[in-house]
Amino acid sequence: MEKVLIYISFVDIINMESKLIRLEEAVELVKNGDSVTISGISIHRNPMAFIYALVKRGVKDLYFIDREPGFGLEVLLKYGLVRKLRIAMSTLEWFSSIPRHFRKMIEEREVEMLEDTCGAFIAGIRAGSFGIPFMPVKGIIGSDLVKMHEREGTWKVIEDPFSGEKIVLVKAINPDVAIIHVNKADEEGNAEILGPLYEDEYKAKASKKVIITAEEIVPRSYFYGRRPTINGEYVTAVVHAPKGAEPTSMFPYYDADYEKIIEFLEHF
Repeated sequence: MEKVLIYISFVDIINMESKLIRLEEAVELVKNGDSVTISGISIHRNPMAFIYALVKRGVKDLYFIDREPGFGLEVLLKYGLVRKLRIAMSTLEWFSSIPRHFRKMIEEREVEMLEDTCGAFIAGIRAGSFGIPFMPVKGIIGSDLVKMHEREGTWKVIEDPFSGEKIVLVKAINPDVAIIHVNKADEEGNAEILGPLYEDEYKAKASKKVIITAEEIVPRSYFYGRRPTINGEYVTAVVHAPKGAEPTSMFPYYDADYEKIIEFLEHF
């Protein structure tokens, strides 16, 4: 068998495209009406610097898709950026049983809500990340959520061709934009998350655009021989955002700023 050798010069390597841009430029990548998903859960590793920049820009009619959002979603809801939600739950842990803006806007029908389950969301985002049209799940047959999602066109009940039993297929979730806050990233978009990943790796692979905000920008050599959590090939833009998750936590750099979260809730 003939061997083909590919040579990449040092010049080719250093001339690889940089995706590093300013926060104000990155925000322009999110358009009115986009479906978006964000990193972290609850009060942990939300991309808050980017969310505040979205609020400042005044983006509207976002379709927010996630499994267990919290503080970031509360800020988006408070300032009226969201028209529709697809989530399994929203929580601020012990700060609030049900986040206040979330409760208010659902009860007063200010936003449209498509309730999901954790398992179904994970199946859908995994299907999106794998590039397949759907993924089967068990355990939700009989729930009224099935009827809701069948009307929406996001789930479908079929007969398992092997067992003959009913099973739910969850359509692949492919958000328009994922905003992921990470510990370290290089200019090509290779990114490292320390601590819990949640579904962030799947979100990056499933989404049409991926914006990385990073505590630290590292040289490309940082990832030589080191597997990134998110590969740069999936990434659209990189933003240097030190303390970009505050007031949510960023393991192992800083804990959640509980006083700022309480202050936000008290100004409801």
